[in-house]
Amino acid sequence: MIKCFTILLIAVLFFGCDHPESKTYERNQKSNYGSQTFETESQPNPAYTVNEDLNNVEIIEQEMENVPTPPIYEEPANVLSMEVQNGVRYVWIEINGIRLKFIFDTGASSICISPAEASVLYRQGTLTEDDFIGSQSFQDATGRISEGARINLREVKVGNIVLENIEATVIDNFNAPLLLGQTVFERFGKIEIDNENNEIIFR
Repeated sequence: MIKCFTILLIAVLFFGCDHPESKTYERNQKSNYGSQTFETESQPNPAYTVNEDLNNVEIIEQEMENVPTPPIYEEPANVLSMEVQNGVRYVWIEINGIRLKFIFDTGASSICISPAEASVLYRQGTLTEDDFIGSQSFQDATGRISEGARINLREVKVGNIVLENIEATVIDNFNAPLLLGQTVFERFGKIEIDNENNEIIFR
């Protein structure tokens, strides 16, 4: 009797409890979230057309064509008035603060002055012994060989341009003309001669 009761009690407990396998859990249920359909409000697309795009391109091109071209900046020229006598061109320049009249001579290798001008510069203190840098032999237009002293000119003013440390030659001849030569010209990029207006343009 006790044995039968025990078997009956076990059976009731077994079939009457909530067995894990007989319970329906949420994790075993099919979720409807993934199957939901979400509708979003569609945004109207701008009504662009090919013709409108071409019109915009033409307008931009017209605006670009109407943009004024900036002026090309050119530094003001340095102009020297020249005096022409018997086909010889003369210009006035300053040597260490002294204004002197020189022959514009593209064939001269340097500035050439006579001992007279060198003496004036020396007495005024603008030419010192430290400015003498050696001697030089040269040939003039007549073919005569002369000796000269090479000196350094601290300032040579050509128009409104001041050049520093220009090599020059003191010719051993008091009657020698003053020549404006290549040691000055090479400091400029371009030199033009305007015979109509009697001007020399240094750029």
